[in-house]
Amino acid sequence: MSHLPILPILIPMLAGILLLLPPLRTTLTRQRIASLVSAGINLLVAVVLLNQSATGEVAVYAVGDWHPPYGIVLIADRLSALMLLLTAILLFAALLYASAGEDETGRFFYPLMMFQALGINGAFLTGDLFNLFVFFEILLIASYSLLIHGGGKHKTRAAVHYVFLNLVGSAIFLFALGVVYGSIGSLNMADMALRVRELSGAELELAKVGGLLLLVVFGLKAAMLPLQFWLPRTYATAPGPVVALFAILTKVGIYCMMRVHGMIFGDYAGDIADLIQPWLWATAILTIAIGAIGALSSPSLKRLAGHLVIVSVGTLLSALAINTPAAISAALYYAAHSTLAGAALFLVSELISEQRGGALDMIVRSRPVAQPVALGITFFITALALIGMPPFSGLSVSSW
Repeated sequence: MSHLPILPILIPMLAGILLLLPPLRTTLTRQRIASLVSAGINLLVAVVLLNQSATGEVAVYAVGDWHPPYGIVLIADRLSALMLLLTAILLFAALLYASAGEDETGRFFYPLMMFQALGINGAFLTGDLFNLFVFFEILLIASYSLLIHGGGKHKTRAAVHYVFLNLVGSAIFLFALGVVYGSIGSLNMADMALRVRELSGAELELAKVGGLLLLVVFGLKAAMLPLQFWLPRTYATAPGPVVALFAILTKVGIYCMMRVHGMIFGDYAGDIADLIQPWLWATAILTIAIGAIGALSSPSLKRLAGHLVIVSVGTLLSALAINTPAAISAALYYAAHSTLAGAALFLVSELISEQRGGALDMIVRSRPVAQPVALGITFFITALALIGMPPFSGLSVSSW
């Protein structure tokens, strides 16, 4: 059995622990070097996993050689490998950006970024619903601290709202796990996909309730209407490199819908096949609309970027609503495009903010920036990427 699928979890976990201990903890330079080296190795592993999965091979890793439905399994297929590569790219870019000085504004920045990557990678790899909850909690705990990196009342206020909302989401997640386990009798996704076809009576109704509760949890993480209100303010107050990595968080929610509802409650789930399909179309259209309205009325670049993230979520939900192989393929392509373009806009907004004094990234007249040509060109290229102007890839969604 190849141990490659567990490396995206082990690398950031061990790196985060070592960064908390001497001698790496003693100087910022050592932390920068160690973090970038770890992120580089993580990126290399993600590339290898994607290359292996491109042939259609699905790598199943049973932790401790305990096989399902009793053991913990990690699944590395084309979908999870793609999301791992996106996360690895964002992590490396965010750490490289932060090494220019953002990491000096608070403590434990690098360990927290590694633990954040650990939670995200684990969510993409796990084949078990309970461990999905565990990895959700890891990434959330790290994100709570990263949100207030550098301090400030605006960051603290946004973090309090974010923490409270996600604590409620975690409680709903636990309720959903209890209901699903009570009705299906397993939390291993592959095992659940087989058992759910045989349900009837009260167990069938309970499984429906559990599946819809999971939709609420994943919708909260994805910023799906009406659960999107936390995102613009939270992302607008977070530091640039932190929110660049956060660009993948909404895609975690979309990924979980595709994985859990597509695999367990999908086309072959018997009497509860396509459980969430009736909810997706209206939700997708309204999410796009509210995101577009928010983007048009945004007072700052970061809030604008946050609302564009919501628009991308609505676009991906519309692909899930169409639910054809072509639509899902285009959605995955667009997910990669929108994640990278959104992260780039957050970083460019941070660069502009640093050169405008008290005006920050507000869309108002202010003093000239120190590097108008470089920032102007960078912003223009990022804007072209966001709208999908050739040679960038966003217009591929027209194939739907």
